[in-house]
Amino acid sequence: MANLVLSECGIRPLPRIYTTPRSTFLSNNKPTSFKSRPPPSSSLRFRLNSRNWALNVSTPLTTVESSPPIEEQPETQRFDPGAPPPFNLADIRAAIPKHCWVKNPWKSMSYVVRDVAIVFALAAGAAYLNNWLVWPLYWIAQGTMFWALFVLGHDCGHGSFSNDPRLNSVVGHLLHSSILVPYHGWRISHRTHHQNHGHVENDESWHPMSEKIYKSLDKPTRFFRFTLPLVMLAYPFYLWARSPGKKGSHYHPESDLFLPKERNDVLTSTACWTAMAALLISLNFVMGPMQMLKLYVVPYWINVMWLDFVTYLHHHGHEDKLPWYRGKEWSYLRGGLTTLDRDYGLINNIHHDIGTHVIHHLFPQIPHYHLVEATEAAKPVLGKYYREPDKSGPLPLHLLEILAKSIKEDHFVSDEGDVVYYEADPNLYGQIKVTAE
Repeated sequence: MANLVLSECGIRPLPRIYTTPRSTFLSNNKPTSFKSRPPPSSSLRFRLNSRNWALNVSTPLTTVESSPPIEEQPETQRFDPGAPPPFNLADIRAAIPKHCWVKNPWKSMSYVVRDVAIVFALAAGAAYLNNWLVWPLYWIAQGTMFWALFVLGHDCGHGSFSNDPRLNSVVGHLLHSSILVPYHGWRISHRTHHQNHGHVENDESWHPMSEKIYKSLDKPTRFFRFTLPLVMLAYPFYLWARSPGKKGSHYHPESDLFLPKERNDVLTSTACWTAMAALLISLNFVMGPMQMLKLYVVPYWINVMWLDFVTYLHHHGHEDKLPWYRGKEWSYLRGGLTTLDRDYGLINNIHHDIGTHVIHHLFPQIPHYHLVEATEAAKPVLGKYYREPDKSGPLPLHLLEILAKSIKEDHFVSDEGDVVYYEADPNLYGQIKVTAE
């Protein structure tokens, strides 16, 4: 079952047959020739300190001299999203106000207090009313709040919650363990997602399968991977056994995901996860399995769907096919520029502006409460490499159509080429239908 899903995050690059270009954060300012497949018709070095529990994904504090002034491309020239950008990370960083980099632990903790209070209030209210007209509303609201807790724990993993690694670790463990996420296991794997974003083989969050791996999947696996809503339930299975073509578990300290010096961190998080699981089992005997199903289990799966829904759309579903990279064509900047911002309407504030994703990917140390301002400041530099998200109504219902379209069309990328685009398997759903019959 675990091999039925695509990854949400991950850790270490695949075997050395793949090249992991990390010699620089900066893309070349001069256009380069590259082997590329056209769209279908329709480094950084990280300091790993076993006691520093921040994610340690950041750009250099000192940057090279900025590139020459950015020249707008003529309107008659078709914009190529796979071309090297005429700016570098130093240019983007310089455009972001200095106060956007400041982390305020008191402000961060205020969001934790707010969200935890709402979670308990919702549970108490639903348990008191115990009405079947109320339960569906509770499930949606509480599942959304569980997802908000995940986002705050995510900030702890990045170190954007505070400058105190111990505070980040304690809060991160409490938040993530409460929703059955192994904090350090996830934190370490998520580090490599940011470290290798946009790389076909080395990325770890909803990265594409190569055509070879795609064709090696059996029909049931393809059915679960490319059928809604099943694919939106992927995350727990990924935590257990990663994704097709990769090995390891977020719970096992000897997994290929982790370095030997990270063993104790992984054991700590797995122990916290186990303690939470034991608490939930105990509450089944106290409250009864049906009450626990209503209070916790259903909201948990709503949270999982939120997580998969949001993270998938950060990397898929733009109206124009966006590139994925290999080899020398990949760089931290070019990979980060393939991410997408999304507008979630009223949910933006609830899940801490996680939809403001481009700047977050390039500079994950910026606190979530500064991301909107930082993005606005960076837009003039990013130019056409920033794709303005479609405006949402109160609820992001417009994204459901985008999700469905992408699931039907974005199946694999070519085994060859250093700049590649998603392609569709025209026979996929015919195969699924035959199998079902």
